[in-house]
Amino acid sequence: MDEKIYKITLADGTEIGNLRINGNNFISKTPIDAMSFEGNCSPITINDGENEEIHEHMELVQITPVGEDYWFVLRDLSSTELEKIKMQSDIEYVAMMAGVEI
Repeated sequence: MDEKIYKITLADGTEIGNLRINGNNFISKTPIDAMSFEGNCSPITINDGENEEIHEHMELVQITPVGEDYWFVLRDLSSTELEKIKMQSDIEYVAMMAGVEI
């Protein structure tokens, strides 16, 4: 397990700190609420005390309580997924403008 302490900053400035990491799981001693991530993952900044990474489009995969800890996973959205999201948004906009139910 990585011994660094991580901090995640969500798009609205919410900070989730004092995190450890194991593989792709962030581990928190305090409860993590999935609602904190809703519409709040573009961008996300991950800081390990030495380096800072900005991820433009992420999503929460899962939060799992493990004993007294909360393990959670974030992932980057692929360009294909982003294109699909944009296309769906465009379709919904055109349908709304045309007064068509989809």
